[in-house]
Order: sequence, then structure tokens, then C-alpha cells
Amino acid sequence: MSGRSDNPPFGLCIQERDVMLELFTYKFIVNAVFAAVFAAVSCGIIGTYIVTKRIVSVSGGIAHASFGGVGIGYWMGINPVIGAAVFGIASALGIQFFSKRVNIRKDSLIGIMWSFGMATGIIFIFLTPGYAPNLMTYLFGNILTVSNADIMMMLGISMFTVVFFAVFFDQILYISFDEEYMTIQGVSTSFINNIIWILIALTVVINMRVVGIILVISLLTIPQATAELFSRDFKHLMLFSMIFAFIAVVSGLVISYRINIPSGAAIIFSSIIIFVILDALKRLSIIGRRSLTETR
Repeated sequence: MSGRSDNPPFGLCIQERDVMLELFTYKFIVNAVFAAVFAAVSCGIIGTYIVTKRIVSVSGGIAHASFGGVGIGYWMGINPVIGAAVFGIASALGIQFFSKRVNIRKDSLIGIMWSFGMATGIIFIFLTPGYAPNLMTYLFGNILTVSNADIMMMLGISMFTVVFFAVFFDQILYISFDEEYMTIQGVSTSFINNIIWILIALTVVINMRVVGIILVISLLTIPQATAELFSRDFKHLMLFSMIFAFIAVVSGLVISYRINIPSGAAIIFSSIIIFVILDALKRLSIIGRRSLTETR
């Protein structure tokens, strides 16, 4: 009898499991998993509102405008995420304010904010003394660099978002689908609108460490598009979006680790693959049911 194992695949599975378990002994891996959970919650809820309200382009403008805050943060010597949060909130409320009071189209205003933020960020980073910082984690994300402070911020924004949407769910539902009706009924929507726009800005900024400024809008839209394959109910959309966002982040993290590619791009690629597969399965299911009905 040879001492060689007769079941090498089983042995490989055991070895693979041990490697995966060993990974969780590293702090940055644990932080990445927590980041996946909190990113899924915040992006799942806020993304559902964005897609339903059809303001994806506005969110993209806020995301890119927040880069100005990153540059100012570096120049002032403070946490760039704080600078991005302040700049992002100012951009969000600015779009809300000027779109109603200035005779300029909203898409043009978004383009101005987008360009102004990016230009401001580049200028202040150039003015910062010393070597230019590595901007890759802000532009394209790196979930493995998420710190304890980032985790706490992601936890805070996720909890506040859940509580806010739970308390004001009916009003948010009306605003999402028929804001004019609430206005006609004399119900003021400015308070809820302002809070939601602030939440959009904070969600974009805080999750940029996961997938980056350039790709964060994808995490706010692709899981929601996947959720719409199965339901049109607002509550179900939020729940399914959170589930698909979490699966995309975790699977993207694994892909990134396996083939050594940027985690942000891997996460978005994973979310697209999930959407394509599930969309194809749904189409095949519909074709199958039609064929069965015609046969009968």
C-alpha cells in the first residue's frame, strides 16, 4: 500500500478551508468583512431610493465632487474622508438648492459640481507639501485598507440610515414615487429630502474606501438592478439589494485575493456577473414556462 492519499481532492478541500480560516486571524480581513456588511446595508437602502427616484446621475456627481474634499483634507492635514464628507454634503445640498432657485438645468449643474470637485481635489493635492499621496484607494478603492475608524463610520451611517428609513418609511415611499402628490396635499418634504441627500453624500463618501469614488455609484445601482429582477416592492427591493450587495462585496474580495487584482474593480465585476447570471436564468425560466404552456 502506498502512503499517498487516495483522495487528493478531499485533501485539497481541507487545506483550502484551513487557509480560509487562517485568513480570518488577520485584522484587515476581519475589517474587510465588517466593511462588506455595512456597505451592503447603506448602499442597499440608499441605492434603492436612488434608483427608484431616478437620480443616479446626481449621485455620480456627488461622488466625483467629493474628491475636492479629499484634496482639501490632504492639504489641511486632516483625515481626507472627513474632508470628502463635508464637501460631499455641501455638493448634495448645493445641487438641491441651486436647482430650484437658479435658471440652470440640473444635469448642467451636476456637471459643474462634478468638474469643480475633481479640479479642486487635484489643485489642493498638488499644493500639498511633500510627495503626492497615493490616491488609488480613493479613486478605485481598496477594502483591505479599511481602518477601525472607517468601520465605525460605516457602522454609524448604516445604523442611522436603517433607523431613519424605518421611522419615515411612508413619507420616503411617497417622495420616491409621487413627491408632487405630497406637495399638493400641503405636506412639506424639504426636511426629509435634505436628510436623504445628506445620507446619499455620506454613503458615497464612506463607501469610497470599499470601491473608490469612480466605482461607488456602481455599488449603489447594480445590486438594485439585480433586486428588480425579483420584486418591485420597495421593502423587498431594499432587502434584496442589501443581500446582493453583500454577496458582490464578499465574492469580489475573494476574487481579488485569488488572482491579485484591485478589490474595488473585482467587487463591481462580481456584481455585474451576478446580475448577468440571474437575468439569464430569469429569461430562461420565462421561456421555459411559455413553452410548457404552449405544449399544454
